[in-house]
Amino acid sequence: MSAHATTTIDVNGHSCRVWTKGTGPRLGFLAGLGGLPRWLPFLDRLAETRTVVAPSLPGYPGATGHAELDTHLDWVLAVRQIVDKAGLAGADLVGASVGGAFAAEMAAIFPGHVGKLVLIAPFGLFDDKEPAADPWAQRKDVLPGLMCAEPANWNELVAAPEGANPVEWPIEMTRASEAAARAFWPLGNTRLEKRLGLITAPTLILWGDRDRVLPPSYAGKFAQGINKGINGVTRVETVPNAGHLAYLDQPEAVAKAVLAHFA
Repeated sequence: MSAHATTTIDVNGHSCRVWTKGTGPRLGFLAGLGGLPRWLPFLDRLAETRTVVAPSLPGYPGATGHAELDTHLDWVLAVRQIVDKAGLAGADLVGASVGGAFAAEMAAIFPGHVGKLVLIAPFGLFDDKEPAADPWAQRKDVLPGLMCAEPANWNELVAAPEGANPVEWPIEMTRASEAAARAFWPLGNTRLEKRLGLITAPTLILWGDRDRVLPPSYAGKFAQGINKGINGVTRVETVPNAGHLAYLDQPEAVAKAVLAHFA
């Protein structure tokens, strides 16, 4: 397949990278923890039948400006700008992990901006009976096994991509972690349960059965919150042998489920 195209958009006076590849209706992807240091096999699979548009969130690889975002509202409005300027208004949207929480916010607050929705282990909820893990309080050697069922998949994601400065790259990944923490620390709780009922987009929730960050039971909490809202229509699928970032562990299975939902 051909290489992905790279463009940039301006968000609050800062540059955000946008990757695009494929043909067919546009499909947006908001990545999870770690962002998108490199193009992924999961995105290649989606691009076989859809035009995949993958913008970077502020502070993640390919984007700056996270230090300007002080409140959750700041982040939501920044993501709204990204959706608009990346040409994703009204398109189907996939969000994973931290990106999943923002995708859910877009569908709840700006329903006309989201066609169909897929959420892959999104942040945003917290249950003190089944607390989430704190990814910002982990030793470096523990984090890969927390993020993925196969730790090597996380290590491959965050390794310096071709052409990156080996001295600056660890700083860039630290900045991505800081950006996520600014939006979701502590424990990813943004009180999203108050807004789930506003989601009207047909929604698929995917959860790795070996997610060590957010218990798989959270999938049911998301589904219940959406289905009790305004015309909520949602279903849940479990991804076998997958951790928190299921699209890294099982790219083919996750892409197949996403494309079937958007068919």
